[in-house]
Amino acid sequence: MDIKLAQCFIAVDDHDKALAFYRDVLGLEVRNDVGYGGMRWVTVGSPAQPGVEIVLEPPLADPGASAADRQAVAELLAKGLLRGVIFSTDDCDATFERIRAAGGEVMQEPFDQPYGVRDCAFRDPAGNMLRFTQARKP
Repeated sequence: MDIKLAQCFIAVDDHDKALAFYRDVLGLEVRNDVGYGGMRWVTVGSPAQPGVEIVLEPPLADPGASAADRQAVAELLAKGLLRGVIFSTDDCDATFERIRAAGGEVMQEPFDQPYGVRDCAFRDPAGNMLRFTQARKP
C-alpha cells in the first residue's frame, strides 16, 4: 500500500489577505478557488510539489455549525492557537529575509534547533504559525 499526503488545511479569516501572503510572498501557486454556501476554499501549492496542496478554508467550514462554535473557532484563530504548517527550505536565512522584507510577522528569527534543523517562524495574516526549516549539514 502506498499512502501519500495530498492536502492539508489552514483556517483563514480573509482569503484575499491569505492569497497575498501565500501566493505573493511565499510564491505558492493557486490551484483552485471555490465558493459554496457563502464560504470559500482556495487551494495553493508549491510548484516543486505538484501532488501536495494546502487548502485555505474558513475557520469553521461546516454550514451546520452553531454560532457559538463559529465564535469559539474565530477566537482561537485570532489568538494564533490553531495549527499551521512546516515548510522545508534549502536556505532558512534567505527565506527568512525574503518573508520579513515582504512584511511577514516574525515569530522566531533563524535558529539552530537541538533536534538538527535551522528554522524560523512567522504568522500568516490570520495568525497561523508557519515554520521554515532547513536540515543542518553534518
